[in-house]
Amino acid sequence: MNLSAPHDTLLLQRPAEGVLQVSLNRPDVGNAINTRMGQELLDLWLQLSNDAQGVRCVVLTGAGSRIFCAGGDLKERKGMTRAQWTQQHEVFERMSWALVDLPLPVIAAINGHAYGGGLEMALCCDFMYASDNARFALPEVTLGIMPGMGGTQNLPRAIGERRAKELMLTGQAFTADKALEWGLVNQTLPADQVLDQALRTAQTLARNAPLSVRQVKKSIRYGGQMELRTAYRFEVEAYNQLVDTEDRHEGVLAFNEKRPPVFKGR
Repeated sequence: MNLSAPHDTLLLQRPAEGVLQVSLNRPDVGNAINTRMGQELLDLWLQLSNDAQGVRCVVLTGAGSRIFCAGGDLKERKGMTRAQWTQQHEVFERMSWALVDLPLPVIAAINGHAYGGGLEMALCCDFMYASDNARFALPEVTLGIMPGMGGTQNLPRAIGERRAKELMLTGQAFTADKALEWGLVNQTLPADQVLDQALRTAQTLARNAPLSVRQVKKSIRYGGQMELRTAYRFEVEAYNQLVDTEDRHEGVLAFNEKRPPVFKGR
């Protein structure tokens, strides 16, 4: 995928060196995820995994000022056969898994409401900043379905099993203040400041050693699924892979020369 090429459902921008801003770009329907958006996101995450093209951090947000993502496009799904529904959902599944597997850090800038698949997609990101008037929900049980893009696994890991069960089994929405209190989002801000904060943080991450950032992300993700002693060993193995890198030599040299390091991801 050419990052500079136009897309039907996404808007890609390079607001700062090393930073890619990905905007879900269907504001007329609440940035709902249709088949085309799912495929474009899947292609994007796979492309960045294979060749980052100079990108060191991704910011994921939604077009418009009210809704980050309303979830799956139910109008497109109306009248789908079982085969069509299953085929579409396979695209959504692969898209969310590719996002979780992306070696680059991904910051969600939640500029408005995040419902259903929109919240699930945000949960696949590394962390979130949210508008203080945003609302969140996984309301699938009110539609005769259930979360299917990682929600039943990622939400309990973020806020605890009992609270996640209550939210998913009732389908009730909750506020940005609650999301902050429960540790789901890192910070809430006025709506017009969310993207700026995410981009500032993204620039900080983009200046850090890319291989180090990737190894930290990998160690947290996979180590969290291991018995603790094994996870310690996994961390050390991830650490040892950085010892002979050019960036490690540059970091130490820059520190001793009292200058900012110039990392090249090698």
